[in-house]
This record gives sequence, C-alpha cells and structure tokens, in this order.
Amino acid sequence: MPSAMKIAIVDDEKDMRQSISQWLALSGYDTEAFASAEDALKKLGPEYPGIVVTDIKMPGMDGMQFLKKLMGADSSLPVIMITGHGDVPMAVEAMRIGAYDFLEKPFNPDRMNELAKKAANARRLTLDNRALRRELSDGGQLMKKLIGASPIMERLKEDILDLGQADGHVLIEGETGTGKTLVAHALHAVGARAGKKFVLVPCSAFEEDALMKRLFGPMNPEDTQLPAVEEARGGTLVLEDIEALSEAVQARLLTFMNEEGTPPETRIVAICNMQEQDRTCEDALRADLFYRLASLRITVPPLRQRGEDILTLFTRFGDQFADDYGCEPPKVSAQEAAQLLQAPWPGNVRQLFNVAERAVLQSRRGSGTIASLLMSDHQEMQPVMTTEGKPLKEYVEAFERMLIDNTMRRHKGSIAAVMDELCLPRRTLNEKMAKYGLQRSDYL
Repeated sequence: MPSAMKIAIVDDEKDMRQSISQWLALSGYDTEAFASAEDALKKLGPEYPGIVVTDIKMPGMDGMQFLKKLMGADSSLPVIMITGHGDVPMAVEAMRIGAYDFLEKPFNPDRMNELAKKAANARRLTLDNRALRRELSDGGQLMKKLIGASPIMERLKEDILDLGQADGHVLIEGETGTGKTLVAHALHAVGARAGKKFVLVPCSAFEEDALMKRLFGPMNPEDTQLPAVEEARGGTLVLEDIEALSEAVQARLLTFMNEEGTPPETRIVAICNMQEQDRTCEDALRADLFYRLASLRITVPPLRQRGEDILTLFTRFGDQFADDYGCEPPKVSAQEAAQLLQAPWPGNVRQLFNVAERAVLQSRRGSGTIASLLMSDHQEMQPVMTTEGKPLKEYVEAFERMLIDNTMRRHKGSIAAVMDELCLPRRTLNEKMAKYGLQRSDYL
C-alpha cells in the first residue's frame, strides 16, 4: 500500500477511533483520526489522497450531514459509513447519496480491510486520472513532451502553436509511432478549447455499425456514455485512423460537419496512418470530406529525419528505464551512436522506446550491445560509421553533444566533475556547451 494513500477515521468515540486506526495501520495504511466531522472537514478537500471511514451517529454534525458535505466537495471521494444495529435503512440512504459502502457494528476487521483496499484502489485510480487530465490540458507540459531540437521538430512545434489558435478542422499525417496522438493533445491544449472536452475515438477499433453508434448515437438506455459528437460538443473530437471510415460513416460525418457551420462549434482533428507510397489519406476519403478535414494540415516527421534528436530521445528513455529497473543507464559508444543515427526506424519513436528498454535490460545483465539490438531489428543494416548524405562530422558532433549531455545529467550539473571525467578544460567545455545549446541550469 503506497504511503501516500491515507485513511481519515472520524468517530466521536476515542476507543473506536483508536481500534480502527490500529487495524488499518497494521495493513499498511497511513491513518489519521478525527473526533468530529467539523474537525475532519478542516483537513479533507477535493484532492485528499485517500478515503474516509466515518460513524453515522455523532454529536454535532452527524455522519449523513458530513457525507453530504464531502460529496459536495468531491463526489468521487470514497466514504465508508459505520452503522449501529438498526441503522441499515440510514446506511442505504447514505449509499444513495454517494457513500462507497457501509459496515454494521460489530464488524469483522478483515471485512474492513477488504473494503478499505477496494476503496483505496478506486481513489488512486481517480486521482491518477485527474492528474493525467491536468497534464493533457497543460499546453506547456505537452509541448515539453515533444522532445527534440532539430529544425524539423522546431517547425512542428511552431505549427502546433499556430494551428492551435485556429478554429478549422485539422488533419494530422505521419508514419506509425511518430507521436500523432500526442500532437493532437497538444493542439487542443494550446488553443482556446483547452478547458473544453477532448474526446478520442479509435475508428479502426469498431465495426461500421458500432462506430456509427459511438459517434452519432442513438445510445441504449443502459449506456453511460454520450455519442462522441455530443460528448465533445464545444471542444475537440479526435478521430484516429480516419482512413478506416466506411462510405456510410464518411457521409454521416460530412453531414455533421456541414451542420456545424463556420467556425465549427466542435473542432475535429483527424489522424491518418496511411504510409503506402501509392495510396494516401486523400485516396481513402471522399473528396469533399477530405478537403473539409484537411483545411489545416500537420505532418509529423519520421524519426529517421530528426538527426541528433534520436540520441536525445534514446538518452531520456534510457534514463527513465534505468530508474524503473534500479540500474545504471547503458553507455553508448561512438559506433553505437552512429548506428542509432543511421537506423531506418520504421517504428519511429515507439520503436526507439522499445530498443531503449531492451538496452537497459541487457546492460543490467552485463551482456549485449546497443548495436546488436539494432541489428536484430534491422537485419540489412550494416555496421558502418557513415551513411549516404550524412558526413562523418554530423555523427561526431551528435555523439559529442550526447556525451556531454549524459555526463552533465549524471553529475547533476557539476562542471568540475564533467571536466574531470571528459578531460576537458573549462573554456573548451563552455564553448562546446554553447555550441550544442546545453545550459548548466537544466541539470541542477
């Protein structure tokens, strides 16, 4: 049980507070006890990192009033009610108001632990989802996730900032694994619709009838979800794999877009994954729909065109996996850096992410090389230091930048330690950091 997950115990009887607290503490929970609902409300808020266990019968503010206050502040907060004999009808009413569950005195401690575990897991999921939603609505944070300083990535970021402010529909094109969905999130987050709904529908995951229903309804009475066009109203509707739409769904989507008018109330961002040289997204869609969707277009570049971003991404992913697995990140030789830079990367960033994880795992075992991983992914790749159209100087500079960046990260910005490890005088290190756009403040 993570230490951050708390349980607030509210009961006017001291012995009961202490016994419940002891039982739950033995199960690994971080408990805190309150003698009254009034005291508890001073501490409990919408982002409380835990759950609440409260008695129903208490002087002053009773459990039912307390529950209503809590539900008003955060309807997703799990509240377990403790009832005395004969209070079951009241507990049922509490469940209707929003209580998570109830326990009748005298209760089995194992039953309490079981309920607490389920409630804590539900709470953790709620808080994680909220954190994710905040992250996906923070344009600045999302733009930071578009890692890379290559000219082609700088242009992509500028396009996102420009088109994010526009009202028109957007078509995002690019190969599999390039990060098109992340770009869609960023477009929404940096624009005027950032506070509105963001709804994503993976079109290829549905059969035609199911997709038509998911997008436009009608929904069954037992469905808890609105049709996507209603759910996203006023915000952004993202259609992944737009090329998978049948003729009938295309026609219905075009009708919806025409009814929206100009500027549209709901912005549609279409993501196309078509890569074949002889067939494009334009070929897959009816012309009138394609030109409506493609009024604004973004092409996400393949990894092989991003130069030294490849090494930057590999380093970031390697550091991340090294932290996850509790080991040192793999050291990259000059030859392996060149191999990374010249690899074809058909799976793009997603493939690089997987290679970085495998590199960390094999480094932890003390065997294998990054080059061997690349050769297993690309059987036809030759272990050479240069490739057509890229002079050796580009590889040397990319490797040098990666080496300084990695060393600065490892020593947390200590210039003296970096000078010592790399055998560089201060002036030379300063010149190279300026040349590669590296700043000491980024490593502190």
